Parts: sequence; C-alpha cells; structure tokens
Amino acid sequence: MTNIAIIGGTGLAKLAELEIIKQEEIDTPFGKPSASLTYGKLFGRDVIFLPRHGGNHTIPPHMINYRANIHALKDAGAEKIIAIAACGTMDDAFAPTSLAIPDQIIDYTWGRKHTFFEDGLADVTHIDFTNPYDEKLRQALIKSCRQANVQFSGYGTYAAAQGPRLETAAEIKRMEGDGCTMVGMTGMPEAALARELSMAYACCAVSVNWAAGKTEAEITMEDIIHCLGEGMTNIRGMFEELMVML
Repeated sequence: MTNIAIIGGTGLAKLAELEIIKQEEIDTPFGKPSASLTYGKLFGRDVIFLPRHGGNHTIPPHMINYRANIHALKDAGAEKIIAIAACGTMDDAFAPTSLAIPDQIIDYTWGRKHTFFEDGLADVTHIDFTNPYDEKLRQALIKSCRQANVQFSGYGTYAAAQGPRLETAAEIKRMEGDGCTMVGMTGMPEAALARELSMAYACCAVSVNWAAGKTEAEITMEDIIHCLGEGMTNIRGMFEELMVML
C-alpha cells in the first residue's frame, strides 16, 4: 500500500509517466470523490493519483467535493499529499511557466464544505493551522525543483479565490496588499481538510498567467493552456527527482 498521493489540478488530469496498476471507484461518508483513485508507479514509486476536477476536467473549483477527495485518499492509506495547482502570479520570482512551493495561504472562498468536524462531535475540535503546509514535504519539493534544474520559487502566499471566474484587477490589488504572491481556486479547503486528518500536505503551483491588472494584456485560455504545457514539463522533472526522495 502506497503512502503518497498526488492531486492533479488544471492541466494534470492524467499523469503520462504513471504506470497504472488499477483504478478503484469508491464512496465515502461525504459522497464520491472527483474521480476513481488511480494506483500506479511514477518513476518507480507507488502512488495514488486523483484529478480534483474529474478525469475530463468538468468539475469547477467551487463544486469539487473536497471532503470526499481527502477522505478517500486517507482511506486508501495515503499519508502524504502533493497537490498540483495552476495559479496566476503577482510575483516576478514566479513568472509564467515556472513553479512555486507556497508556505502560506489566505482563504477568500465561501460556501464550501470546509471541515470534517461538524456532526456527532464529543467536543468542538480545532486544528493548528499556523503553517498550513507540511514543512518536511515542502522542503522535499524545493530540493526536487533545484535538482531538476527548473525555474521555481521556494516561498509564496497562495490566495484561494472562489472562482470559477478569474479575478478583477482590484481584487488582485487587495490580495497583494494582504501579502499574496499567487492566486488559485482550489487551495482551500483542501489544505485544511488534510490537516484535520493528520495528512502531510504540500502544494506545487505552476504559474499559468500574470494575475489581473499585472499587465495590460487580456488573460486568455489560449495563453493559459500554452503556459500549462511548458509548466507541466517542469512538473514532470520535479516528480522524477521527488519520487527518489520520498
């Protein structure tokens, strides 16, 4: 049984290098996850893969059943989660096509089922979320990026936006004022749910566009897809190094 799970985001509904052993459709007390769990070997290491937007990328960020996804991975034996996320960037050190390993997160989402601790509790439960990402796993990602010789930033504050629309220039300016360096739509409640189940969780973000208002150019899906293609090459290089370390 593997203890490593990979959650794929936009542009990573499938892992080309994954040698698939089996796929398992499962249910959880919180409903069905985004897709079947895929078990296989990635660069020789056993992993579980789950695309958070579904196998055909049809589930928008605000409709993802985050609780089912995390619960399913926990039940499958995963102890570590590497979350891949496409992001807009506000930071020159995280230019389009490059990677970043964020160390903080700010949650701007609303209305999402964001905790397992709701019903049937013996007592109200709180988690320490001072540092939302597991530092040991974060450092492994940083070392992997360095050894793969890909352009990356080893820090950053992830702004978790509601989506599915992109942000306004004023919203990005506000997020920058709050200290954010990148913006995505799936970082929360995913990170907090993993912490609630005592799973090590770290994010590897790929920059796919300059955030709204950072340039005069319109943000287009064509440009995002182009940057995703180059960024995923960097992701693959990172994974090849990471699988040796974990």
